[in-house]
Amino acid sequence: MANLIEKAKQQIDELTRAAYGVCAAKGTLPAGCTLKGSIEIPKDTVYGDYACGYAMAAARDMHMPPRKIAEALAAGMDLTGSYFNQVTVAGAGFLNFHLGDSWYGEVLASVEAEGKQYGCVSVGRGEKVMVEFVSANPTGPMHMGNARGGVLGDTLAEVLSRAGYSVWREFYVNDAGNQIHKFAQSIHARYMQLILGEENYPFPEEGYHGDDIRMLAKGFYELHGDAYRDKPESEWLDAMSQYGLSVNIPKMKADLQRYGINYDQWFFESELHESGYVAETVAMLADRGWTYEKDGALWLNTSELLRQKYIREGKTREQADKLDLKDDVLRRANGFYTYFAADIAYHRNKFEKRGFDRVINVWGADHHGHVARLQAALDGLGLDGSGRLTVVLMQLVNLLQDGKPVRMSKRTGKAIALNDLLDEISVDAARYFFNARPDTHLDFDLGLAVREDSENPVYYVQYAHARICSLVGNLKENGSAVPAMEQVDVSLLATEPERDLIKQISLLPEEIRLACRDYDPSRINRYVVELAARFHRFYNACRIKGEQADVLAARLKLADTTRAVIANCLGIIGVHAPEKM
Repeated sequence: MANLIEKAKQQIDELTRAAYGVCAAKGTLPAGCTLKGSIEIPKDTVYGDYACGYAMAAARDMHMPPRKIAEALAAGMDLTGSYFNQVTVAGAGFLNFHLGDSWYGEVLASVEAEGKQYGCVSVGRGEKVMVEFVSANPTGPMHMGNARGGVLGDTLAEVLSRAGYSVWREFYVNDAGNQIHKFAQSIHARYMQLILGEENYPFPEEGYHGDDIRMLAKGFYELHGDAYRDKPESEWLDAMSQYGLSVNIPKMKADLQRYGINYDQWFFESELHESGYVAETVAMLADRGWTYEKDGALWLNTSELLRQKYIREGKTREQADKLDLKDDVLRRANGFYTYFAADIAYHRNKFEKRGFDRVINVWGADHHGHVARLQAALDGLGLDGSGRLTVVLMQLVNLLQDGKPVRMSKRTGKAIALNDLLDEISVDAARYFFNARPDTHLDFDLGLAVREDSENPVYYVQYAHARICSLVGNLKENGSAVPAMEQVDVSLLATEPERDLIKQISLLPEEIRLACRDYDPSRINRYVVELAARFHRFYNACRIKGEQADVLAARLKLADTTRAVIANCLGIIGVHAPEKM
């Protein structure tokens, strides 16, 4: 796959080293020196498209002023057959390279050749990566944090896939433990209230109070009548929890599918307990000397595991000892394993049993304190959790309506769930806006999300795609179809708006690479908005219809190439690319 940014930088490196060889042979530069330094795309490209700092980096080694070195390199440089038509010297000694027609032509040709695969890179080299995201407790409807985590996880998984990783999407269902016990108790209490009256049966203080629990109790009553009225807890507890999960989990799947999210696997916590995998994992930690007993419970020596982790990461023992490190219970005095024990077992399952090279979890920022502890526990099992487990922490969502906070659903009067949100705005708008930088708080304005103007970025980008489709269709009806690349004279695309648009097109592979490196899929949002903006500038500045045949063909090709790249970007985010608006 073509990354024309990297190819151009690589060619600059090769041209500069070749020029140094020429200069060293002629004696204009001293031989035996090492060339190194930066190659950057300057913010202002009026003096060149790439700036090379090799001359400044070599000044001390060569005992020469950097500008003199740069002038010698420029004089010894042969650009024949390269992407560049000119190299100039500027400032203290920068070599500025100016792109020629061949590079611009190769960008357009790459999009034509690669089609829907344009933008893909191979940095992942087939590495097996799991992305686990949402993983909401199945005890109630999904909320705004789940909505944000859903699109961030799904889009990050897509970015990783297009970067050459073998990606697996997973939802971890917490169908065991204390929250499920409380869930079943809540359903049972509402069930008994249906039979006896609310005033005659107490509701647990720490129970789930939502209307969804009332609906589950009503559904259970409609199935079983009062058959569970006098049954012991050992019987109704499992029946209530299984019924509640049998209703809630399909609802979660349906909501996520409506949101455009499908998983490779829904993994159930209960399977870890029933198979003995949690007990086995805890035993492994005990065998390695990382546990101890206190007050009848089994504890993990998390504090020492964290000290060793922080020392490996560069802290001194004294610095690590000053941190407020605490140990964790793995097995309570009553014999039940904690959520933390199950979480360690689950991640051991990911690495050891299923063989994932890396694991990425998308979690809410409130899980911040859990990250290092889990990584350290995996280190204790010899699984290199610190190196192989990455947790992307996302900040909260503030839902706004015309700039004012919104906390309640118009339909239900309750806290807004994912399903409520998708009743108010399109899936496209939700996915686009939630794919914002995970490390920042998100102010999501419902009013902006439904606006049909350039202030709404998803509308702005979709409109650019539809506008190009309309242009291509109209010109085709008039006998001007999009030409193949070999029929295009790239030298005719010489204005600044045309060249700027092609440069933006060329950046997609690099943006995908950087989005993977930074675990930040929102780069694709920012990239495609800028692509749409550059297209609109090009379209307003460069006439297409009515131009001479060769100019029309070149500009039409550029417009259609832009359409294809916009569609690729929207596909990564999970947003439709409409042909009409």
